[in-house]
Amino acid sequence: MDLSDSRDIKASPAHVWAAILDPDVLKACVPGCESMTGSVADGFEAVVVQKVGPVSARFTGVVQLSDIVEGQSLRISGEGKGGPAGFAKGGANVTLEPIEGGTRLTYDVKANVGGKIAQLGSRIIDGFAKKMADEFFTRFQDAVEGPDSEEEIAEETTEKKKGWFKRMIGA
Repeated sequence: MDLSDSRDIKASPAHVWAAILDPDVLKACVPGCESMTGSVADGFEAVVVQKVGPVSARFTGVVQLSDIVEGQSLRISGEGKGGPAGFAKGGANVTLEPIEGGTRLTYDVKANVGGKIAQLGSRIIDGFAKKMADEFFTRFQDAVEGPDSEEEIAEETTEKKKGWFKRMIGA
């Protein structure tokens, strides 16, 4: 499965870069992530619970950040095992480009699955992978940008995660 897309984030490239290297941000952005430990240098270990079609699984795996060009690009790669459900592995090349009003984040994702999950068929898998990537980068964008309107600020009291990274760094 291959997927490419981009997002325009209303934050400076430095803030976006800091967020993408922050394990707390990554944990908050990965759908179904129960835990994430580790560091940029050593990689991260994560536990993620997901349901793909009729198959539910708890994946344990590792995430590595590599090919790091400070402030410009990196590769996020990971592999997880879900017991009898199978395995998933893949990666995303992420690039940051300054644009007027913020940063354009572009990503190219490649993913593979095996085991029971692979038996669901490429249509279900591709749809699920696209949904996961979209949800990750939507959550990432929300965490970095934070709320811009009074209505969103009011919603923030019930949706605590939204924009927390931006508030933390004082942007």
